Parts: sequence; C-alpha cells; structure tokens
Amino acid sequence: MEIKVVKNSKESTERLIARFTKKVHRSRILIDLKSKRYWHKPKSRRLVRKSAIMREHYRKQKENVKFY
Repeated sequence: MEIKVVKNSKESTERLIARFTKKVHRSRILIDLKSKRYWHKPKSRRLVRKSAIMREHYRKQKENVKFY
C-alpha cells in the first residue's frame, strides 16, 4: 500500500512531515513490517491448544470480575 501526501499551498514542511507520519501510524504498515522482519517458528499444536485454554480461562475471570 502506498501513502501519498501532497503539500498544501500555505503548509510548512514540518507540518507536512507530521501529517505523513500520522498517516503512516494510522495505516499500521510499520507494525506489519516489523512483525514480518524476522522468521518465527510456528507454534506446535500443543502450545496452540494450551494458549487457547489459558485465553478462555482469563476471559472467564474477567467476566466474573465484571459483575462484582
């Protein structure tokens, strides 16, 4: 995805750079690039299952605390 910013007639270069960086942050391109920078070993089935069980456990805890 390409991000383009055009300078307005009465806009300073600092403001143009600020607008560009804001667009980059909002598009979340840098987060994707940083996550793809290095290769990560895929999780084993056992670890995926264990993390799913723990996620459900924490969700239930959060749900119980919500009503007190």
